[in-house]
This record gives sequence, structure tokens and C-alpha cells, in this order.
Amino acid sequence: MGPLAELLATDHRQTLEFFVLHLQEVSGPIVDRQELLYNASVLAHYAQVSTQADLELSAPATLSAVFDNFVLDTSLRQDSQMMETAGAQCLVLAGFFEDQMRRRHNIRWYAELGASFFSRAAVWEPSPHKARLLHTIAKRFEPWRQRHARLSRELRDQPYRLKPAGAPPL
Repeated sequence: MGPLAELLATDHRQTLEFFVLHLQEVSGPIVDRQELLYNASVLAHYAQVSTQADLELSAPATLSAVFDNFVLDTSLRQDSQMMETAGAQCLVLAGFFEDQMRRRHNIRWYAELGASFFSRAAVWEPSPHKARLLHTIAKRFEPWRQRHARLSRELRDQPYRLKPAGAPPL
């Protein structure tokens, strides 16, 4: 396929760099670097995980799946990793996919739920450094959710973005 192959595949690093750059643009210069990297990594992860994944926890297609997996099933409430996953899924779906989810779900309620998942994850996290980060993400969930939504809208509004290496700018 030659140069077209560059347009069809990206690795984890390129995906992370894409979200760091664009999330920084919508966040401004004063945002905390650790929070920025964490949020970019969440977006990069879910950009590369299928809703039908067999080998790992699949990405949820809707906020209803988050509700079914993490609210109805109370057995995971003391599992830091699963609570972090639940919070991240709320962040992506209620943030980056807000416009699509808003028609069917109460975004404000899911934002509060997502923040509570991150708070629970912080409580059960054995690493003090990561626990502090998760606690901070919980406290600042709504501003980050809004940044995710803004990024989604800005990316959607931009013209066709893919271009081969060496091609002139759009």
C-alpha cells in the first residue's frame, strides 16, 4: 500500500501524542501536566480498544453499559483498578461522546458517578502517588469532562485531517 499505510495505522505512542497535543490546545497552558497526561492516556486507550474486544475489557458502547457493569454489580466497589476503569469510561462517554450520549442519558448524573468512581479508586489504590492523582481527577472531573467534549467538537469540525508524510498542509 505504500504511503497509504501511514494513514491507516497508528501505534500507541502516536495516539497518545495526538491526544496530548490536542487536549493541551483545548486546556490551555496552566493545566497540570500529570492530569493532562492521564486524560490523554484515557482517550488514547479508548481510541484503540474495540467495543467487542475479546482479550481485554472492551470499551462500553453507551453509558448504560457502565451502569450495568459498575453500578448494578456491587462486587467491584473495593477494586481500585475496576473503579478507575469505571471512572475513565464515564469520562470518555460523558465527555468525548457527550453529544451522542446526551440524547439518552443524564450527563450531569454520569459525571457525578464518574467522579465517585475515581474517588473510590483513590481510596483503594495502594500507591500513594496514584491515589493522589485519582483523587485529583475525581475533584476536577467536570472540567476535564468539559475539555473532552470540547476536544471532540473541535476535532469533528476540522476538515479531513489525514495526510501522508511530506504532503503540503491543508
